[in-house]
Amino acid sequence: MRDGNVVDRYQSLMNAGRRIPAEVVRLTGITNEMIALAPAASTVMREAAKFVGNHPVVAHNAGFDRRFWQAELAHLGMSAPQSFACTMLVARRVYPQAQNHKLATLAKMLNLPMAGRAHRAMADAEVTSGLWSRLRHDIAETYGLGQIDHDLMTRVQATSRANVATLLRSLCTG
Repeated sequence: MRDGNVVDRYQSLMNAGRRIPAEVVRLTGITNEMIALAPAASTVMREAAKFVGNHPVVAHNAGFDRRFWQAELAHLGMSAPQSFACTMLVARRVYPQAQNHKLATLAKMLNLPMAGRAHRAMADAEVTSGLWSRLRHDIAETYGLGQIDHDLMTRVQATSRANVATLLRSLCTG
């Protein structure tokens, strides 16, 4: 994304050399037959790392994605310098009234467009980008801030819910 607009996409299944458990097949719709035809995980991770470059990453439940990303790239002898921002952590601070902070729940609460089957990477990435944009908009509107960038969002996610308003108000006056 650049300036709130999706400018490019990358998507690929990957063959990790393991069978997919039935529970994951039911959740994602990705079958072992589909994976058998997919490129090796090492190929996909190299391509994904090239696509991302040194740009910061946004994910919902980013801790999970960051650990996977770092482990897979380390396995290939590649660095993983990207900063990760988490829409789930930011949403917990900005929308404490939400029933829960699952991606689908937040998308429904905020009337964000759904982009396909949940728990599929591209569909979840599309919804996450919508949530990211909405979070940035709502923070800017609530606190009168002009620029809500990745660095600020990582500060918000690391700030306790009780101190978020103080942090954001201090940026209005400082």
